[in-house]
Amino acid sequence: MLEYLPPLNDHNLPYPDTIHPIVVHFVIAMVLFAVVCDAIGYFTRNPRLYEVSWWNLFFATISIFIAIIFGQVEAGLAEAYAAVEPTLNLHTIIGWSLSGVIAAMTGWRYVLRVRDPKVLPVSFLGAGLFLTGIVLFQVYLGDLLVWVYGLHTVPVVEALKEAGLQ
Repeated sequence: MLEYLPPLNDHNLPYPDTIHPIVVHFVIAMVLFAVVCDAIGYFTRNPRLYEVSWWNLFFATISIFIAIIFGQVEAGLAEAYAAVEPTLNLHTIIGWSLSGVIAAMTGWRYVLRVRDPKVLPVSFLGAGLFLTGIVLFQVYLGDLLVWVYGLHTVPVVEALKEAGLQ
């Protein structure tokens, strides 16, 4: 069965480079932009920005599940040596949790939008601020995985192969 799988490259992946960071950057941008649009729309009383925010949250909800799928595949192919495991596990748990939080906020936003698309309660802005905090912490963990621990970087993959840890 394994002979049907493509060989792993110098990034320890069956495709040219990591896909998870590419997709997840769209999610990050859409979520943060949605929160910013909500805040600006609320304080300037411009309900057109609520529509922009709604569509960003909607597509972020879809995109985060795509990011998680690739993240799970790439985490499974990564050489998770002892030092990286706690950070990788926390990043995975928060990623799955974040998908639920974003989906719940999108559902909440949909209900608010159906009731009155020109009104946004302060509690939703507070939830958006909480969501921003989770996203920023998740970005920090992802940065650690790449820039400190070097997951899927050529030098780390080669070093692990040479050390016989693969």
